[in-house]
Amino acid sequence: MSGHSKWHNIQGRKNAQDAKRGKIFQKLSRDLYTVAKEGGADPDSNAALRLVMDKAKAANMPKENIQRALDKASGADGANYQELRYEGYGPAGVGVVVDALTDNTNRTASSVRASFKHFGGELGTSGSVAFQFDRKGYLEIERTEDTDIDEDQLFEDIIDAGADDLKTFDDQFEIYTDPKVFKDVRAALEEKGYDFETAEVTMIAQNPVAVPEDKQETLANLVDELEDNDDVSAVYTTAE
Repeated sequence: MSGHSKWHNIQGRKNAQDAKRGKIFQKLSRDLYTVAKEGGADPDSNAALRLVMDKAKAANMPKENIQRALDKASGADGANYQELRYEGYGPAGVGVVVDALTDNTNRTASSVRASFKHFGGELGTSGSVAFQFDRKGYLEIERTEDTDIDEDQLFEDIIDAGADDLKTFDDQFEIYTDPKVFKDVRAALEEKGYDFETAEVTMIAQNPVAVPEDKQETLANLVDELEDNDDVSAVYTTAE
């Protein structure tokens, strides 16, 4: 029994690590697709793409995964991809928005609908949830013992660059911008030497809602299942 238990614990940790790695690769794939779509799939002429590719390599993302994301953006793989959005409600009435990139709309719609049903939620109509979010540019700077960033100077720099707001936490700085100036803000701050853990245009809930304790795990499982879907590029919720 002890041998089985030890193997089970090791396997459990490995599965958790694999799941975490998979989510990292998925996020990097989305970032690669986005910046390649915006500025082209040639890293020599697309500085933002070079930055994301460096992060992908640092995370040991397989070369074929990187190339697949670039092929999607350039159309080199021959598939016709569509960007779709699904909206619905999960446990405790939490609003959920799911962005997808797919070459098979029937497959994606069916799997997203099934995920909602698995965890007591349901899909809604277009526009039924998205109005509860604001589209924002988001830049995250990690704070570590090795990070030497003066908060007052950072605030000056982000305002000069055209950003809207700075939020400070123990482990990170969060910078918010109008989506229209996101690329300019990112470029201006990169020129000043700032390195971003995350840089993307995202959806921010206007009025985040508290989730009852007995519903939190179910909601987390819904989000996990959606994010594990290869067609899903991003999941947003109104949960705190």
